[in-house]
Amino acid sequence: MDAAAFFRENLLAWHAGHQRPMPWKGERDPYKVWLSEVILQQTRVEQGLPYYERFVVAYPTVRHLAEAPEDDVFKNWEGLGYYSRARNLHAAARYIASDLGGVFPDTYAGIRALQGVGDYTAAAVAAFAFGLPYAVLDGNVYRVLARFFGIETPTNSPAAKREFSALAQRLLDSARPGAYNQAIMDFGAGQCTPKQPACATCPLAAHCVAARSGSVARLPVKARAAPKQSRFFAYAVFYHGDTVWVRPRTGNDIWQNLYEFPLLELPEPPGDTAALPGLLLSRFFPNGAPPGTALRGISKPYRQTLSHRVVTAVFCEFDFPENFKVADFQQNNLSGFQQIEQFKLKKILAVPRIVAWFWEGKTVTFGDI
Repeated sequence: MDAAAFFRENLLAWHAGHQRPMPWKGERDPYKVWLSEVILQQTRVEQGLPYYERFVVAYPTVRHLAEAPEDDVFKNWEGLGYYSRARNLHAAARYIASDLGGVFPDTYAGIRALQGVGDYTAAAVAAFAFGLPYAVLDGNVYRVLARFFGIETPTNSPAAKREFSALAQRLLDSARPGAYNQAIMDFGAGQCTPKQPACATCPLAAHCVAARSGSVARLPVKARAAPKQSRFFAYAVFYHGDTVWVRPRTGNDIWQNLYEFPLLELPEPPGDTAALPGLLLSRFFPNGAPPGTALRGISKPYRQTLSHRVVTAVFCEFDFPENFKVADFQQNNLSGFQQIEQFKLKKILAVPRIVAWFWEGKTVTFGDI
């Protein structure tokens, strides 16, 4: 038996006794398969599971998702990160509902053409929902194949995708593509894990290059990633009674369409955060803040790590006087902001995680301007 046949047969035999029960496993509804795959992109199963269950209840069909307001979709997605996934999910649902008559595409090319769908998601939906012979390629698959075949190509290089994609497709059980794809992903998640893989009980160990050469810990190889960009955000939280000012982020940047406070981004954190209130007021009220404006406090720094950057934020809280006129606020450098009741922030509107952390547990020092 050649290595490919050994790999395929033993993998499927292992999976018969090691299946992880998940609500989307065995699902043939392409909408639910697609939904689960989008949610699980760059997300642990344990974290994604409650979001999948929430979306299925809130939007049981692709038409329900298409008809939902974007703010509702973002709110249900809140805390999962990578909000472009939610935006693309909603846009694709609207396209299916309007242009395809509510019928999910049933070919690889049709699935791949949906907004936000890449090669992996298209292959997963094609195989799981329609039984089409397309092999998936995710982090688990890269790791299993790199170790078993002793592949030294860095998995985050362009050459790796071509090499591993061809190999994964050659190994695929074309008669049972869904079962095979699920087996190799579960094998990587439960047996051939990133750290401390269970090599002693591995059914593939006899022909595994990494196990035989002692290179399990070294494989897969990954090229050194570029350092993350650091960004510093100074937020102005303007209170007026029980209201606060926010607006959705725009432009081609992080957290698009999520709500946030007035923001001043600085090239680097100031040496003393006590200087931030003055900078914020001069930025948003160049002719002077309304008389009676008081500084409520300056928060501790909050830090959020994203895929390519690290954001540090400090929140300066201000109270406007009772006789403050909303028109005066909007005439300054604050056009586009809206006044909302404080309870709606986080409860109704979707906000970046770093804003949610501040809002859920504020640590401030008090003082006057």
